Amino acid sequence: MTSNAKNFDDLVQSRRSVRIYDQDVEFDHGAVKRSLERATLSPNSSNMQMWEFYRIKSDDLKKEVANLCMKQKAASTARELVLFVVRPTLWKERASFNLEKMKSSFDEKPSMDDKSKKRALSYYEKLIPTLYNNDKLGLKSVGKKIFAWAIGTKRPMVRQVTKTDVRVTLHKSVSLAAMTFIYSMKAEGYDTCPMEGFDSKRVKKLLKLPKDAEISMIIGCGPAAEGGIYNERVRVPNDDVIFEL
Repeated sequence: MTSNAKNFDDLVQSRRSVRIYDQDVEFDHGAVKRSLERATLSPNSSNMQMWEFYRIKSDDLKKEVANLCMKQKAASTARELVLFVVRPTLWKERASFNLEKMKSSFDEKPSMDDKSKKRALSYYEKLIPTLYNNDKLGLKSVGKKIFAWAIGTKRPMVRQVTKTDVRVTLHKSVSLAAMTFIYSMKAEGYDTCPMEGFDSKRVKKLLKLPKDAEISMIIGCGPAAEGGIYNERVRVPNDDVIFEL
């Protein structure tokens, strides 16, 4: 095991969901900023980066949000609350961003042939709009599902093409960012607790989030207090979840 692997193993082993934070220990809010900047480097589907991160720092707003987190101590005692949010309607903006970056990168790849360039551009010009452009009723999803099934009878084909599938993909991506944030905060010397128990409708209204915003999770963070870890870590045996084929 390399030294980097050993350090990461220590980080993973020491990370726990901490539900009570110390109010008297000094807290470096810069650690949250640095950790979120690292989170933006997380892998995500098609590099679309359709995520947003909201920091709740003021005591008054934290208290209101904590009440909407069912008064969990992980929220009410947190030194900061961070919302990990997906924005489905940003797909045009993000696709355009990636397209322009790709075009500018071609100057650095003079050996790349025109056919390869056209195929690369087509990904963001055609494929992404086909996948992400959906209607409220999901009627386009039906057509895309039928199309994927028809192609799939002849060759391997991606089957997750509906509006619901795209939504799942976005939450997968932002969850990867959240995990990066969690490990980064641990490396900074602080603890975290991801929460799914909250009134998403009221939190969204309170914070005046964009209409299309979907809160994937809220993470409380800070220096752990005594009793912040409720019990010993329990995991099912590795043989029940890790398989070799």
